[in-house]
Amino acid sequence: MSSSSPQNDIDDKSAPLIEHLAELRTRIIKSVLAFVVAMVACFGIATPIFNFLTAPLCDALAARGQDCDLIFISPQEGFFVAIKVSVLGGFMLSFPVIAHQMWRFVAPGLYRSEKNAFLPFLVASPFMFFLGASFAFYAVTPLAYNFFLGFQQFGMGGEVAEGATAPLSVVFQGSAQAYLNLTIKFIVAFGLCFQLPVLLTLMGKAGLVSAAGLRAGRKWAVVGILTLAALVTPPDVVTQIILFVVVYGLYEISIRLVAMVERKRNEELRRAGLLDDDDPVFEDELEGEK
Repeated sequence: MSSSSPQNDIDDKSAPLIEHLAELRTRIIKSVLAFVVAMVACFGIATPIFNFLTAPLCDALAARGQDCDLIFISPQEGFFVAIKVSVLGGFMLSFPVIAHQMWRFVAPGLYRSEKNAFLPFLVASPFMFFLGASFAFYAVTPLAYNFFLGFQQFGMGGEVAEGATAPLSVVFQGSAQAYLNLTIKFIVAFGLCFQLPVLLTLMGKAGLVSAAGLRAGRKWAVVGILTLAALVTPPDVVTQIILFVVVYGLYEISIRLVAMVERKRNEELRRAGLLDDDDPVFEDELEGEK
């Protein structure tokens, strides 16, 4: 007689290793096909996508009365720009399909309760990435490019007296590929940093981290976030400060989310009679609410 509850039953499918490998191959093939199809589709509209991505730079130049002109410094640069735009767009378009295929492969081996616990994080992860990417594109890059373009030097027009030195003029004339690389770096960096609450909450649900441990590690989190900001952003203080403030804010939010997960788990343990109010866990929970 089985004592397992319906909520914790694994799907009644036992397959040998060869069938699991065949299933994995099928999921990978479908994911790759989805990515290739999306990438080819984006390659056909690479120019409009690239024009959209240049909006922060063009707005900053327009505010200074300058034309938005990017150049190719090598014959093949235009092709590689189109490829990079296609890869970025193809991955973002095909990500729901890729995530669905991953879920279809992993889900049969999970308990039903584990599926219900894991599924919200699978949905939250792409949402948080798009939120971080949007924040980078619409808020961070305009500030960064305004900062960078502020170092231009415009020589005064008019005739120069005989024997005098013409005033130096240093203006932006950027490479399309260099601009795209920097913009993608912003988008990916902030998109990944916005995964912090999802990751830490998932780890808290698995019992790998605790709210008390995250609170105690605040000073180390500050050092780590400052180091991250220095590594993934250009060497300008404005962008680094923005990334630090955002990521540290997400760290504090993560502490609250992990504390909520712990309270819910402790309430379930109390209802089951496995945890008393005088347990140290309960004292930590009260301290975290202060």
